[in-house]
Amino acid sequence: MKAESVIKLSAPATREFWEIPVLFEDDYLLALDKPAGLLSSPDRYDPQRPNLTKLLHAAIAAGKPWARERGLDYLMNAHRLDLETGGVILLAKTKPTLVALANLFGSEKPLKKYVALAQGSSPEDKFEIDAKLAPHPLKLGLMRADPENGKKSKTRFETLERFSGYTLLQCEPLTDRTHQIRAHLRHAGLPVVGDGLYGAKKLWLSRLKPDYRLKPGREERPLISRVALHAESLALPHPVTGQIVTITAPWPKDLQVALKYLRQYAL
Repeated sequence: MKAESVIKLSAPATREFWEIPVLFEDDYLLALDKPAGLLSSPDRYDPQRPNLTKLLHAAIAAGKPWARERGLDYLMNAHRLDLETGGVILLAKTKPTLVALANLFGSEKPLKKYVALAQGSSPEDKFEIDAKLAPHPLKLGLMRADPENGKKSKTRFETLERFSGYTLLQCEPLTDRTHQIRAHLRHAGLPVVGDGLYGAKKLWLSRLKPDYRLKPGREERPLISRVALHAESLALPHPVTGQIVTITAPWPKDLQVALKYLRQYAL
């Protein structure tokens, strides 16, 4: 494994810039800590919107220093993360590696672990949701439990911390469906904090702190302004060596801040 580094990407059209930490790298694999707010792949409805795959390919074609020093001519993501979800994303440096990874991700194994801050109280310390998922027939981009038309979808959950009105969960998707964790938690009555698409509210300090006072002229911002879901780790047999590789991404600052105030005011 090479020394940890940072990959710099930019989108001149939108004047955006990202410094993305490398979590793991060898001759076949590259794992990055994808920032929340950046698409992992092109958006079918807005193909011009910046996305990680396109930015990486453009940087390789332009011979950027990080790509040139690695001798990269191929790089493709083996799975996706939602726009607002940050954390571990794995890319293949060769096509045979990508094929091997696709087979791994298609198997029913708990390769990926996420942490989610959910709205509500989980019924058990450990539970599993086995509910087929399908696109909502009327609401674009929304997934829902559909026992007749849905595809097999299964997720394991474990309660990490309980708060008044909120639960911190570890989530292990055993299948790889669009919005799987978000849709399953909504189905269980535990939507992810900040996930307006699935009926959740944002987390406000003013609703936690009894003596909260906002300074005149200031507007309160939510403690976490996005979907409170983070791709924490990925563990899988290496597609070439067969050895187990475990890759971890640190919890983002906004999630840590939200938990800090929940521990202080919502226990």
